[in-house]
Amino acid sequence: MDAVANRGLVLRSHTGAAYRFDPGALCLELLPTGGPGPLSRYEVLHQPADLTAWAEQSRLTPTPDLRITESEVADARRLRNALFRAAAALTHHEPPTPGDLDVINDAAAHAPLAPVIGADGKRHWAGTGSGTQLLATVARDAVDLLTGPLAPRIRTCAAEDCHLIYVDTSRPGRRRWCSMEHCGNRHKVRALRTRRFEEG
Repeated sequence: MDAVANRGLVLRSHTGAAYRFDPGALCLELLPTGGPGPLSRYEVLHQPADLTAWAEQSRLTPTPDLRITESEVADARRLRNALFRAAAALTHHEPPTPGDLDVINDAAAHAPLAPVIGADGKRHWAGTGSGTQLLATVARDAVDLLTGPLAPRIRTCAAEDCHLIYVDTSRPGRRRWCSMEHCGNRHKVRALRTRRFEEG
């Protein structure tokens, strides 16, 4: 997969508290930008600058130099929604719909961002990339994830009010929460309160 670095996204809870979320794959990093149906209220991809900002926070390193059009932002929302539904289907042990697979495959069919070795001996991207190349890179990562050995480890956070999807890359495969510092901590606090109530 093209996930090059493991920095994790910085998200904000409904209270405004910041926490780090590592979904384990580049393609899954796109999902917290909004989503289909009721998740559309979290939409953040409105204009080219928004998709550029997402790329800067993603695990793509270094951050690619991008030129993105309005239509490519719409393509990003379409790909993200298809990815969300496909990944969510796998968490329920169901196959993704042919329509969602078509969207992912169509995006993956384009040329991705091309990595190069610079004169400084470091990794760079060739030229200025387009939004279509960025989305092809994300879609190819999705193809690798959804057809690879980690597909059965795609999970939804165990918190009832959280819809974040991640791939459990831990060795034992027992990750339950999007983030231990957010939903995991909230669970521990609730469990402690319940125990104290029952003991009192």
